[in-house]
Amino acid sequence: MPDPAISIQNLTKIYPIPFKRERLTAVDDLTLSVEPGQVYGLLGPNGSGKSTTMKILLGLVPATRGQTHIFGRDSSFVESREEVGYLPENPYFYKYLTGEETLHFYGKLCGLRGEPLRRRTRELLHLVGLEDAADRRLGGYSKGMLQRIGMAQALVQEPRLLVLDEPTAGVDPAGSRDIRDLILQFKTRGITVLLCSHLLGQVQEICDRVGILHKGKLVREGELEKLIAIENQTQLIFENASPELLARFEAEAAACGARLVEKSKPHATLERFFLEVTQ
Repeated sequence: MPDPAISIQNLTKIYPIPFKRERLTAVDDLTLSVEPGQVYGLLGPNGSGKSTTMKILLGLVPATRGQTHIFGRDSSFVESREEVGYLPENPYFYKYLTGEETLHFYGKLCGLRGEPLRRRTRELLHLVGLEDAADRRLGGYSKGMLQRIGMAQALVQEPRLLVLDEPTAGVDPAGSRDIRDLILQFKTRGITVLLCSHLLGQVQEICDRVGILHKGKLVREGELEKLIAIENQTQLIFENASPELLARFEAEAAACGARLVEKSKPHATLERFFLEVTQ
């Protein structure tokens, strides 16, 4: 059985508050697992511990207690991050470089040179839809274009895990849709995605599982479809049914020549579920 893409066990992070005899618990005994190939949404209000969890996973912040692993490797070691791409919420790029030069820069940091680097750059520009803007300086890019070049740099070393922190922050609806489509492409390529986002409608469209943090604790976690199912209701969908037949429910459907296409639980929106568990 393959190792989980991400394994977090009993993770706790406590920050001392300067000049006060107090401590802030940013993450409180968090345990979760993300399987390879999944798109996992990590949700929570501001200050819930999402960013701290990501930073610990990426080795940017040490944990107070607990363990984090990436594909079976302790994430406190640099080697564990060789197969990880990361796009922070507010990435910084050199605005005087072009899109192509930017990817060359990050490719060289990852050890690529010569024709493999040029080929990888062309592939990524095509993937994120920036081929026509390859020779433009980033200072002239829109917010959505900068996020897409950020996606490209996160993919330079062909990672197995992609960590995205608010990838659509400040992006218009068209750009947000493009980024959503990119994430779905990553999924078809077998890339595991850990997504932190406040756009719950978008999360509902693309995530397989979600975990909701509140005050540092994991308050809900599981498959998205099961979490947002309304337990005490059942939804019936008939094909070729007359209005009269619909009034008689499922029992008489077969006798009247209608076929039951689907039987499922109606769903709340992810936004409604999120507000219920965090308020």
